[in-house]
Formats: sequence, structure tokens, C-alpha cells
Amino acid sequence: MKELSSAEVRQMYLDFFKSKGHDVLKSAPLIPQDDPTLLWINSGVATMKKYFDGTVVPKNRRMTSSQKSIRTNDIENVGHTARHHTLFEMLGNFSVGDYFRNEVIPWAWELLTSPEWFGMDPEKLYITVYPKDKESKKVWMKAGVAEDHIYQVEDNFWDIGEGPCGPDSEIFYDRGQEFNNVAEDDPENYPGGENERYLEIWNIVFSEYNHKPDGTYEPLPHKNIDTGMGLERVVSVFQHAKTNFETDLFMPIIDATAQMAAGKQYGDNADNDVSFKVIADHARAITFAIGDGALPSNEGRGYVIRRLIRRAELHGQKLGIDGAFLYKLVPVVGDIMKSAYPEVLEQAEFIQKVIKMEEERFNNTLKDGMQLLDQVIADAKENKQDKIDGKTAFKLYDTYGFPLELTVEYANDAGLGVNEDEFQSEMDAQKERARNARSNEKSMGVQNGLLTDIKTPSEYVGYEKLDAQGVLKDIIVDNQLVDEVADGEAKMIFSVTPFYAEMGGQVADQGVIKDENGEVVAEVEDVQHAPNGQNMHTVKVLKKMTKEHEYELVVNKKFHDKVRKNHTATHLLDQALRDVLGEHTHQAGSLVEPTYLRFDFTNLGSVTAEDLDKVERIVNEKIWDALPVETVETDIESAKKMGAIALFSEKYGDVVRVVKIGDYSMEFCGGNHADNTSELGLFKIVSESGVGAGVRRIEAVTSKEAYEFLQQRNNILNESAAKLKVAQIKDVPSKIDQTLAQIKELEQQKQALEDKFASQQAADVFKNVQTINGKTLIASQVNVSGMNQLRQLADQWKAKDLSDVLVLGTATEDGKVNLIVAMSDAAMKDGLKAGDLIKEIAPLVGGGGGGRPNLAQAGGKKPAGMQDALQAAAEWLEKKTK
Repeated sequence: MKELSSAEVRQMYLDFFKSKGHDVLKSAPLIPQDDPTLLWINSGVATMKKYFDGTVVPKNRRMTSSQKSIRTNDIENVGHTARHHTLFEMLGNFSVGDYFRNEVIPWAWELLTSPEWFGMDPEKLYITVYPKDKESKKVWMKAGVAEDHIYQVEDNFWDIGEGPCGPDSEIFYDRGQEFNNVAEDDPENYPGGENERYLEIWNIVFSEYNHKPDGTYEPLPHKNIDTGMGLERVVSVFQHAKTNFETDLFMPIIDATAQMAAGKQYGDNADNDVSFKVIADHARAITFAIGDGALPSNEGRGYVIRRLIRRAELHGQKLGIDGAFLYKLVPVVGDIMKSAYPEVLEQAEFIQKVIKMEEERFNNTLKDGMQLLDQVIADAKENKQDKIDGKTAFKLYDTYGFPLELTVEYANDAGLGVNEDEFQSEMDAQKERARNARSNEKSMGVQNGLLTDIKTPSEYVGYEKLDAQGVLKDIIVDNQLVDEVADGEAKMIFSVTPFYAEMGGQVADQGVIKDENGEVVAEVEDVQHAPNGQNMHTVKVLKKMTKEHEYELVVNKKFHDKVRKNHTATHLLDQALRDVLGEHTHQAGSLVEPTYLRFDFTNLGSVTAEDLDKVERIVNEKIWDALPVETVETDIESAKKMGAIALFSEKYGDVVRVVKIGDYSMEFCGGNHADNTSELGLFKIVSESGVGAGVRRIEAVTSKEAYEFLQQRNNILNESAAKLKVAQIKDVPSKIDQTLAQIKELEQQKQALEDKFASQQAADVFKNVQTINGKTLIASQVNVSGMNQLRQLADQWKAKDLSDVLVLGTATEDGKVNLIVAMSDAAMKDGLKAGDLIKEIAPLVGGGGGGRPNLAQAGGKKPAGMQDALQAAAEWLEKKTK
């Protein structure tokens, strides 16, 4: 069999399907676009949902791709198995209502076995089919597969719930008896069973049914093909590798890691091999994820990246690597993948910076975690426990990045175990919270044959005019085509329309539809793209409208003009952010409304007030410079040569529109814009905030709304000046400084009086000493301002050694309770702990607390329980000293 590199396998697959009339699609970013059901792109078909459910009809119904994907549901298995990965590539070919099993099966067999292509030995290939799918078996045999190489498997039906589904065929490669890890008579010893000999390399789904919301199935209006071939798996076959890791996709990373690993080499030790594999896998995943705009954080995608970095960092320490090292592997990953993903090397410097910062942060966190673990082990031994509780182990895992196996290892060294069942319960609860936090929107819609079949031509003329005559070509009411409609809501497609359909963040136009007499017959409430690209109007019908009649379509000019000004402002803002923050910053979403704009962008942290001022200043300077806004239509390659910025997530056609603002900004854009930046008048940033891991959001206003925003701020300043009794607004800051200084002085005076009052009370309180079974107790309620005063009293008590045990409580004016408990050295030697006592009495004041053996505190919200708490303290001491 041929020996092919990973780059050759990838390219050969794409070239094969290109020869069969497929468009080769660029791998989409790992961060899903407009899909709240997914945390990451997790398969090739995940990027095809809009085509498979009929929301959009593709230009070419035949497509192929090598899609990078991330799956994180079993991170713990990475490194311990031959083929678990967080990041992987899925080769796929897709048909959206075009070819089906009679075409795709012979093509699959040709690609796999033809000497011109993969050239695999047909004797080593086995096929599984769904038992009820008799047709697929016949087609496989007709293609050249021997009948005894085809197995019927009940699980061969691809179904993820509501939406398209159908039977599938899996293709297995026989790696030979030397890979067999089960007995000859084992029921799993067959292609499709749980064994290492027969390796699944491809899955072909015959998507021919709609799984309806009521659980029933119906034939799809348009049958689809969806296939998936794991690149890492098939490369292991071509390179005769025992696992996916011994291939050119991973070995350069492993070799680079070994050079930093204090003499340790891959293959010398099974435990070390696990660490090498984890590092290689995670280095790939975090490099691509950060390159696609995700950044480390404590939630969502960012938490996954943080967890992968920390897990790899710990395995680096196991290999004897000190300090940050993962960032050094980024260029290695980029070099491996440069033929398909040149952007990794282009972004390497930024990716390395992010990873190194996170590694250094984790090394500090790790020290805190080790201190906690040492304390937990010490407490467990002191309390004669034989296990660390699972909740603590999970906290170490969740907060400090300690894998369970590391906690178990340290605990075992100390002669302790870990409650792993309780840990797993905490893990399951976290996963359930994550699932519940995810959008409950369905993962793929039920295919709508009606809309996908509407192919009526429709021309958009809104770039040139906002009033046009158009023939009403299609009327849809309750998902049915009708010839006329008299009232209510309907969807309509016209031969010509000036109404902009919502796209690229720009909201749809609003307006009215008039008949030949100039009378308004409908109000346009929304405009969206139909599956075949036409502008589909959602209208409120006021008078009867009839198919094939001509109507006048009139856009609300005031609404439209305000939107296009704000759209131009987003382009200026986009470039200004890159100028100020750096080229790593790129758009992560936008919304252009008539009254404001919203712009999401990637950045490591919040934007400083100084940088926001710079950005705002730049945008206003470009407005004042009265730059012309021009639109050029050209092909995509010419646009890129011009220097136009394209959104990586967007798909562009053969002809693209480029919006050029003077010599300052040039971007791909299909939206509407001002003719000159001077039309915007004024630009003002209203807010800057975080909306997700590594994603920031700016909201801003222009023109009239910007003036109104500033006027509102001015009114607030005038009102503040009046209340501060200053004559001019410019004197407000100095007056505030003066007032704050006075407040600080008064607070100091108040604190001094409270301290004096507390000391006076102490003289009386400390006289009231109880003796209980040879131990002395001071327990009293005092009238002080809060916990700080209680601590001062406890310090005085300790300095004067007034009793063995101190319990003090106070009720504040807002109805809250504070308790403090202190123990002398003599009391602690006899086993008395402040933390134990506070836990006993805190519930009586409606609260809880804790602390160290010598000092503990609690808060509560039940002042009426104070005396009961003080009495319970005496009873606790009596019980403990019997």
C-alpha cells in the first residue's frame, strides 16, 4: 500500500471529490457562527446544518471539506487510548438533494481502492450496513465488495433527534491479526466490534428521513449524503502506525517535547508516553482554538482551553519540564499543518503570547492548589480519615486544574485514598449544569421542502433606490403556497425589491407596499433570505393582494438612512480597534440598528479607558475628514489583492462587494452605507463589556443619538453641580475631591469613637468569666459596629490571656448578626477548636461560618437567636470537657 503524508491524504481526498464536481470548502473556524447549540464545531456536518435542514440552498449542492473539529466530552481518555483526541480533522463529502447511495458508494470504493487514489487492498476493507437497508448492500456488492466483507449492524442508523436522519455504512480497515486484542471466539471480534484489529476509517450517512417533533419519521423532501473520514485514523493506516500518535501529525510535537523533557524519550516508559500524547494532542487543540478567536477564561470555550493548558502543563511537569513550555510548540504545530492552515504560522506570535501568559498564571495557581492539598491531607490525617472527600478533590480539579489522578497520586503517597464516587457525582452535576446552560434550540431544523423548491428569480435594487415596482411572484401562508391573501401575516417574494434582507449584522429594512392606486396594502415587518437566496418579505396584509400583480415597494427612508450610517460606523470602529489594540483583534459579531450599533471583537482583556478614548477619537477624526465611501464589485481574489478584509467565518460568492472608506478602511461587505463619513456627524461609545471568553462588546451611537447621549450626560453634570453648590461644571471634580476628603475624615473620627466605645465595653465584658469543668469562658453580646470591632476585642482578649474560650456576638442596624470565637493555646492543646464551636452555634443565628482552630467567625440574619447561641457555646464547652 502507498505511504502517504497527512498533507497528501488530505489533498488527495479533496482532489478526488473535486473531480466529481464538488466545491472544496475551506475549514470553518472552530467557534460556531449563529449556532447556540454547539460549544465547538465538532464535525464536518456541523458547518452544513443550514444546507441540510433547507434554510439555505448552496450554490453547488456537492461540497467537500477537511473540517477541523473539537470534542471535549472525554478529555480524560486522551493519551490513554490509541485514538481519542480533542482536536481532529474530519474529511467529508456532502450532497444536498443531489446524488445519493447509487453514486456515493461506487465513489467511496473508487477512492479507497483505485491505484490512482488511495490504492488500498480490497481484501482488507469491510463494510457494515443497517439490516433494513437492503439497497445499500446491493450497491456495495455491485461496486465490487465481496458479500462476506459486508456485515449487518443494528446500530448503523444515524439519528440525533429532530431533523434529517437515515441509515449509514461504516468502512473498516483490517490491520491484521497482530493488532487483535480479543480472542478468536470473542463476540466482538468482527468489523464493527470493540477490538483493535478492524479500524473504522469512514462513515457514509444516507440522510433520507425527517425525524419529526412527535417522534415519527417521514421521507425527506430532498435526500442528502453526509460522510466523515477521520484524517488522523486514515493517516495511521498509510503510515503503518500502531496509534494515531505515531504519525506525522503528532510525532514532530512529541519529538520537540522530548527535547525539553530532561532526557525522557517517547517509547521508553508507558506512563511517560501518556504525558507525551496528552501534550501533543492538547498543543494542537489550544493552538487552533486560540487562532480561531477563543481565549482562556473561567467559562464556556475559554474554560476548555484553560483546562487543556493546565492538563498539558501538569504532564509537562511529570516529564521534568520546568516552567512554561507549551507556547514553544505552537510553531511546530503550525509547520505540520501549514499546507492546509497557513494562518497558524501567521498568528503564531499572538497564540504563543496567550499560551505563555496562561501557563505562567497556572504555575502561580498550582502553588495555591498544592498548599490546599497539603492542608487537606493534614486535616484528614488529624481527623483519622482514610479518604479525601470527593468535593474537595473536585475543587482541586475545577479551580486549580488538578486532574483526579494527580490528587489520587499525592493522597496515596500520604497513605490516603480519594472518594472517587463523590468526585464523579460532582463532575456529573457540572456537566448537567453545562447542558442546561446551553441553548435549548434544536440542533438541526426539520427540512422544509416548500421553501427549498421556490426558485423564482428576485432582484435586489436597494443599493440604487428605495422605491421600486415589483411583481408578486410567491405568497406563503401557514407554509402553504396561495394565490391571494386578504389579511394577517404572509411571506412574499417579489420579482424586484428595494428591501434589504437582514445579513451581516445589518437589520432588515422596514416600509410599506402600495397598489396601483397608491394605497398601502401591506406593512413590511421583516425581510430574510429564502433558501435559494431571494429576499423574502414578512408582511402584515391590510388589503387583498394577488399573485402576479405588480405593486410598489417603498422602504422607510429615515429608518434605512440611520441604519446605513451606523453600518459605516462599524467599519470605522473595526479598523480603529486594530489600530489601537493590534492586528490580533478581529470582528466576532455585530448588530446594526437605526438607533445604535453593537460590535463584538476578540481581545485578551477589557479595553482601558485610555484606549477607548483613542478609538473614539480616531473614528470621529475620520468622520470630520469627510471621507468618501465607495463600493466596488469584483472577484474575491482581486478583492484580497486590493487588501480588503474578509471575515474568516463568512462564505463569499464569485462576485463580492468591497466597501472602501477613503484610504482608511476596506472590507468585504454586502450591506448599505453612507456616501460620505461626514453624514455620521458624531460617534460616541456608550459602553464596553465582556460577552464571553476573549470576546468584548462595544455599543455606540452616531448622529442624533450621539448628541442626545452627550446632552443627557451634560444634564447629569449640571444637576450634580447644582447639588454640590458649585457655579461651573468644571469645578465639579475638585468639589468631589473635597467632599470625599471630608467623608474620609469623618469616617476616621467615627472609627476612633467606635474603637473607644468597644474598649469601654471590653472592660465590662471581660469581667464576666464562667468556669466550666476547669475551663474558662467569656461569652457575651456586645454593641459594636461589626466584625472588625469584634476582631479588635478578640486581639485584646488574646493579649491579656483573659480566658480559655471567647465567644462574642453583635447585631448590626440592618438586622445582621456577627459572631467570633477564639481559643487560647491551652484550649487548643486539649483539642478544642474555634472552627468546631462556630459551626455549632452559627445556625442558631440563621447563618454559618468557619475558620482556623484558634479563630473563627460567622454571619447570620437572626438577631433573636443571639442569646441561644451564647448559651449553646457554654453547653458545647461543658460537653467537650467532661
